[in-house]
Amino acid sequence: MAVRWYCSLPLSAAQVVRLLAERHIDVTARTVLNWVQTFGPQLAAVPRQYRRRVGRKWTVAEVFCIRGKPKLYLYGAVDEQGQVLDVLLRYKRDRAGAEAFFRQALTRTDMTPSTVITDHHQPYVKAVATIIPLARHVRTGLHRRHGYTTPPSERSHVPTRDRLRGARGLRTVGTGPRFLESFEAFHTLRRGTVKLRSLVPRYRPTQASMHETARVIVEAVDVLEAQLKKDARV
Repeated sequence: MAVRWYCSLPLSAAQVVRLLAERHIDVTARTVLNWVQTFGPQLAAVPRQYRRRVGRKWTVAEVFCIRGKPKLYLYGAVDEQGQVLDVLLRYKRDRAGAEAFFRQALTRTDMTPSTVITDHHQPYVKAVATIIPLARHVRTGLHRRHGYTTPPSERSHVPTRDRLRGARGLRTVGTGPRFLESFEAFHTLRRGTVKLRSLVPRYRPTQASMHETARVIVEAVDVLEAQLKKDARV
């Protein structure tokens, strides 16, 4: 519950501590952050099994995470349906960062794109040619009147940047990705990217209200938690 609150709502660790205290659970803010770092990535890995089929046309972009030092860069990709495929945090915006992102995205999606759309950042050229040599690489920009543009990927970063604003940014590329994976996992549950009916069979998305969907998401997280416990025992 603490991990879900911290990763899905604009709450600080101290605020989560106060909410837990109201339920007679006494922990420190450091404990909450440790839970997020430990259990967040585990919870994030399970929903990937239940998400919609990944598209073959990927739009890739990166944004700055400018709070604090050093400056960090957040890579992200979406498919033609607007589904966020993966994110990666790096210290540098270079070829190595782009290649690392593509390798990770290919592994986690188990899908090779036929088309990759990026901006005119030069390192993307060699990164795509090296990691996805058979893909058609389209280099474009944000403000073209016709043809491909990268706003879908840029828009996918908006919720993440809004959340980081309240969290005062990310400190390192060691702890940052664990939080980002957790945040994206809970965000996909709300966006409908994950097939909630696979986790909660009685759920009917076309008939459910916003309040019912919120309650089903909590049930879905409980199912994921139970699955993790079962895997741990095995």
